[in-house]
Amino acid sequence: MKKPLQQLADAGQSVWIDYLSRDLVQSGELARLMHDDAIVGVTSNPTIFQEAMSAGNGYDDQLSEEVGETDDPKEIFIRLAARDVSDACELLRPVFDRGTVARGTQAAGSARQRDGFVSIEVDPTLAYDSAATTAAAVRLHALIDKPNLYVKIPATKQGLPAIEEMIANGKSINVTLIFSLQRYGEVAEAYLRGLERLVRAGGDPSQVFSVASFFVSRVDTEADRRLQQLGGCDDLKGTLAVANARLAYRRYRQIFAGERWQALEAKGASTQRCLWASTSTKNPAYSDVKYVEELIGPDTVNTMPEKTLRAFQDHGRVRSTLEESSDEARRVLDRFEKAGVDYADVTDTLEREGVRAFEKSFASLLDGIRAATAEILAKRRAVE
Repeated sequence: MKKPLQQLADAGQSVWIDYLSRDLVQSGELARLMHDDAIVGVTSNPTIFQEAMSAGNGYDDQLSEEVGETDDPKEIFIRLAARDVSDACELLRPVFDRGTVARGTQAAGSARQRDGFVSIEVDPTLAYDSAATTAAAVRLHALIDKPNLYVKIPATKQGLPAIEEMIANGKSINVTLIFSLQRYGEVAEAYLRGLERLVRAGGDPSQVFSVASFFVSRVDTEADRRLQQLGGCDDLKGTLAVANARLAYRRYRQIFAGERWQALEAKGASTQRCLWASTSTKNPAYSDVKYVEELIGPDTVNTMPEKTLRAFQDHGRVRSTLEESSDEARRVLDRFEKAGVDYADVTDTLEREGVRAFEKSFASLLDGIRAATAEILAKRRAVE
């Protein structure tokens, strides 16, 4: 009998991991995950790199080299991260090259979906600056220069023009930090407009890919906190995140259909798949595989932290759940409104907090690089 993660792949859902480090690539562990656990993609963010670079000494040699070239901690970070991402892209390149056919569905564009991507995020301090985000994304794509690279752009209002611009220029983008259904619609529209501009300019949309990354479990964390403050409605706890994702998936199926999409599909375009991120369970009262088991469906991605990956491989159950009770999902949102929980305020709050959290991790990462740089320079002066 196939393992649960392979069963997910057979159900049309791609399994990615949301952690990356130099040791993961160089030790052979990533290759093992690809072989044994059906892993076909990797995502990263400032928090992930902060944890990777603060553990062990895997970055010491390159850090010492880079200190001789620049004293800018941001530039040093970009060079360190770019090497990890580039190496991971090479390892996953065969997955990308052979492409994937999403099984269990006839959704538009499914035959042209690909996996094998590795994601790197733009500087999170640029999240509210469209032009700077675009410039940073252009730089990362040029520096790493791999067809299976995703540059991550946050789904802030200011991020939307950058997303459209990058797609219009033929660059693949992972849109991150999506929480609300309204913002998802805006993200999808930016993707479609970018593809249409690319086609009008004579570009090839078959070489451009994108995912729309929803941060799932954080929705329940914030919604449950508000329910606790209000008192009552305990039966609503732990329900908003899944309902939100299921409604987003229904919207995905609507957006990537009809004449507008079919015109792009005929040119070779692929749909912008929904990606479920932040799928670790924050509340110990909930199942440790809640945000995997309840979000299974074709033409989707689930990117998991290591703990969730291991839990699902051990005792996860696979059945198509994304399209179950979509009408009930809408009723869940209505019930939250009646209970006094403002959905729009929940998602707006989560977006702001998400940006702040990445900014904080990025600042800590840069502080660590500054400290390591000072230590290297002090040792060099002592030798001289």
